[in-house]
Amino acid sequence: MTKTLAFPMYAINTADNDRLWQAVRTLLLERGLRVSSWNGTDLLAHWQSPELLLSQTCGFPLVTQLTDVQTVGCFHYTAPGCEGIHYRSFLVARDADAGKTLADFRGQRAVANSVDSQSGYNALRKMVAPLSVQGRFFSKTRLSGSHRQSLVALAERSADIAAIDCVTWALLQRHEPDVLKSLSVVGETPPTPGLPLITAGDASTVELLRDALHALVSEPQYQSVCEAMLIGGFSAVSREPYSLLLAWRDEAVELGVTRL
Repeated sequence: MTKTLAFPMYAINTADNDRLWQAVRTLLLERGLRVSSWNGTDLLAHWQSPELLLSQTCGFPLVTQLTDVQTVGCFHYTAPGCEGIHYRSFLVARDADAGKTLADFRGQRAVANSVDSQSGYNALRKMVAPLSVQGRFFSKTRLSGSHRQSLVALAERSADIAAIDCVTWALLQRHEPDVLKSLSVVGETPPTPGLPLITAGDASTVELLRDALHALVSEPQYQSVCEAMLIGGFSAVSREPYSLLLAWRDEAVELGVTRL
């Protein structure tokens, strides 16, 4: 049975993302693994599918909903805000608010991509929890569906602050700078392990996948593919480091903040 391969999380530039897919497909074929593309819209169903060979997910769904998948590892990204396998979120607001701190946004409106997002929701909840009163900090939080749409909401003044994945921010700077026009970074979150690469395969499959991804980041013929996607390396990573994300959630809950 042909398994699925996808890189759905940082597909800001379709051509670059397709080149990454083709490169990994080639490396997997060399190791006897045949793959097909995934063209659906239900990410959770994709990640939970027994046909999943390799995909990239968010760390928060990994620790809350994807109990049966294997963690393959994590790319190292070269975007500002990244350190090895770690990344962070930037707190973004309009240029007019560039001198403010997070505390200055008390009672204002937040926007997040989704409630199961580490970078857009869980990270922001961690940041505001110590500042909250009776479990609330913002007057309202809306969900946009994507980091890009969160930035549009800020520019259109339907929200005042958002937490944005630093890799997404860097890719938008490169490919869609107009989306970031009039917006400024006003703070950042602490680092956490970045977006995990996962599989429904067994331990032997995990080892083949790790071998292919190490080749991707080390062989000269794939250097331009990796540079286009801001990929600077790869490390095998277990589930254990992602327990930090649950700790952030639980710390917020202990402070009375169950939602933004």
